[in-house]
Amino acid sequence: METHFINSVTRLRATQLLLCTLTILLFSPTTTTATTLSELPRGFKATPDSSTQTFQPLLSDSTGNFSLGFLRVNKTQLALAVLHVPSSEPFWIANPSQLARWSDRTHLTFNGSLVLSDPQTKTYWSTHTDADHVILLNNSNLLIQSANQNEAPAWQSFDFPTNTLVENQNFTSKMVLISSNGLYSMRLGPDFIGLYANFNEGSDQIYLRHKAMEAKTDIVENKGPIYAQINPDRYLGMYQTGNPLPADVQKFNSYQTPITGFLRVRLEPDGNLVGYFWDGSKWVLDYQAISQTCELPSACGSYGLCNAGNGCSCLDNRTEFASGECFAAQSGDFCSEGIPRNNFWVLRRNGVEPPYKELMGYQTTSSVEQCERLCEKNCSCWGAVFNNASGFCYMMDYPIQTLVGVGDETKMGYFKVREGAGRKKINAGVGVGIGVMCGVVLILVGIVGVWRFRVWKRKRGGGAVKSRFMEQNGGVSPGPYKDLGSASFRSIEMGST
Repeated sequence: METHFINSVTRLRATQLLLCTLTILLFSPTTTTATTLSELPRGFKATPDSSTQTFQPLLSDSTGNFSLGFLRVNKTQLALAVLHVPSSEPFWIANPSQLARWSDRTHLTFNGSLVLSDPQTKTYWSTHTDADHVILLNNSNLLIQSANQNEAPAWQSFDFPTNTLVENQNFTSKMVLISSNGLYSMRLGPDFIGLYANFNEGSDQIYLRHKAMEAKTDIVENKGPIYAQINPDRYLGMYQTGNPLPADVQKFNSYQTPITGFLRVRLEPDGNLVGYFWDGSKWVLDYQAISQTCELPSACGSYGLCNAGNGCSCLDNRTEFASGECFAAQSGDFCSEGIPRNNFWVLRRNGVEPPYKELMGYQTTSSVEQCERLCEKNCSCWGAVFNNASGFCYMMDYPIQTLVGVGDETKMGYFKVREGAGRKKINAGVGVGIGVMCGVVLILVGIVGVWRFRVWKRKRGGGAVKSRFMEQNGGVSPGPYKDLGSASFRSIEMGST
């Protein structure tokens, strides 16, 4: 059976996180009148209020800038989230893969472990701890602690980020950021920060690899893992455990300025890692890992073409770029049982290359024909780009995304398009063209017919008609222009416009 969706868990996280974000953006936050607590003790219990439209706060930090509460998603579902109150932006979501129901049967309880559940059916999420109280710090970190304040927290939300990191939050090799649409992720390698695209089940294409510059200190092999952190001095740093000096510094725009606003970075739905600071009323752009639009992993959507300075168009030159895509998004491969392996048509385009080709694997072939044959025979391959200068054949094992126009015709693209995809748009255009041509032909036929009929009528009527007209008009012939009836004249006007 053909695979129609990418990894189900990732997709589920994608949809839910996206819905959460859209809900916050579309509505002004409405909260209940109940007093928000500064601490959740053992025995705490809360249920969603049916009158809440968007967010029901339960726990606040000491400044009132952050709140833990019930986030209403798509009217009927519930996410446990930490919200930045002034901007209504969710910074963290507890249960992105299993949203609860917005129902009085859904409970949040704390009896040593913080648990979101419907007692009659299932547990949606739990910290699996045994501690004494829950607090929210003024940096958005949710902590579960024992009565002994000197002990390390039993659990903290900073260890389980979703799509956002804030200043002083460590991001380790055990963690992952996932964009709200589930297509992109951020992870750490042994000495680099990597951004990855999940365009298809089983694909994990890296599209940005930022290696530590090691200007101030070296990363020593086997001396501990690395971690990333947003430093309050306005940069994204890469460190090795046990060494306080940064092995890498990615400066924000506000680096070494008097700006002091709270910092965060977020992995955006377009795949970019973007930094912001809070200026007291709004989030201000302060950093972008990818500065050029055409360097994004899929700036123009599926089968799109990105040209620097000229925006987006479509690879096939026939389909109009609209609504962020050229052809409908596709998934799966050509290997599925019951699906013919040749169930595709071929689109070729020269002068293109993937935006991250330096990070792609390749095979060396002697010709573009050999490169195409490798992809044609591989049911997992969706397309290939051949570089005639080097002989490199870059094959893509995921549905075609955006290619970059490079103006070098020796870089030749071969792309599979599943039968039916894109044909509707193309055929619709052809149909409109044929309809217009037929209309023009019918109008011309009508004009010729009217003219021939008038000529025949004048010949048949002869002098009698002429005499009668002259009598009615004082002996002056109106001539052929006036002789045309008003309806016929209108038809000529319509045909000539």
